[in-house]
Amino acid sequence: MTAVQAAADRRGPTGGVRRRDLLRGLLGAAAALAVVPVVTASRPTRPADADPAESSFDETYRGRHIRGVLASTGHPAAADAQWYITVDGRPLHLMRRADGTWLSMVDHYRSYATPLEAVRAAVDELGPGERLREAEPTHQHTYMGGHHGLHP
Repeated sequence: MTAVQAAADRRGPTGGVRRRDLLRGLLGAAAALAVVPVVTASRPTRPADADPAESSFDETYRGRHIRGVLASTGHPAAADAQWYITVDGRPLHLMRRADGTWLSMVDHYRSYATPLEAVRAAVDELGPGERLREAEPTHQHTYMGGHHGLHP
């Protein structure tokens, strides 16, 4: 027996559905709707078997060649994921925030869901005459810090 059938069996004195039964049904529906965002937020953002295409990208965006390669071993959604990113062959440093989003050293006021979105936003911030700094010949890895700012 469904809730609708049960409500139909319990009719009020005039033959209609009682107000109490109607409110009970509405309250149940509202409770179910309130739980949906909690359940959705508790699910992982990516499946465990990620597509290999998510571990790299290579494209031209707004006239600039952007390339990104997952430098660490493991899953791209893992907390320890390190990316080696270049814009026109020059390194761009990305950082992973505690909430799992990404930010770049060029556009560090906003967070982005993926490294590709963060790189595209950095390209949007670069003016027509601006380029990223050349990689300095050091013993540091380009994705592990150092000077990666802008210079005209």
